[in-house]
Amino acid sequence: MNKTRCAWPGEDALYQSYHDLEWGVPLHDDQKLFEFLILEGAQAGLSWIAILRKRENYRDAFDNFDATCIAAYNPSKIESLLLNAGIVRNRLKVQSTVINAQKFLEVQSEFGSFDKFIWQFMDGQPRQNVWRSMAEVPAHTAESNAMSKELKRRGFKFIGSTICYAFMQATGMVNDHTTNCFRHAELRSKKGS
Repeated sequence: MNKTRCAWPGEDALYQSYHDLEWGVPLHDDQKLFEFLILEGAQAGLSWIAILRKRENYRDAFDNFDATCIAAYNPSKIESLLLNAGIVRNRLKVQSTVINAQKFLEVQSEFGSFDKFIWQFMDGQPRQNVWRSMAEVPAHTAESNAMSKELKRRGFKFIGSTICYAFMQATGMVNDHTTNCFRHAELRSKKGS
């Protein structure tokens, strides 16, 4: 049986799997939240499918997104990462991953979890949007603006409002599946993981 999906995954099997299983699912696991924070920042100026295709390489290169390990990376580790063709070899993005890991750990220490901190921008509940087409979906919102401003104030990098909104979509802080998509109704009652 063919399922009706949002238009953006097209016929790409990797994109469809990501759409069907991950995108928009409320996420409350700190390590997975950190992974999306880093991957969304890596996407800046690129397509999400390009990053998805490099995701396993990122997991290998960045110690499976273990923030404690990444926070301790030294200049020689950064130089070795810049030689890794499996990731986006942009010096500022690689350096920002280390900085963001350090800031992520500071937030965890202050709030008890990154999850508790980041979900405050949505009052702990996913927003159930009712878009008929992807053309209606905003690039950023008041909440993503506030999130970006606060993350920047705390020293995070590659965290503009559009990146924050993409992060919110990926981690289920908003349900931006179009109303004709089979996942829209499925996610209306999801509590997350």
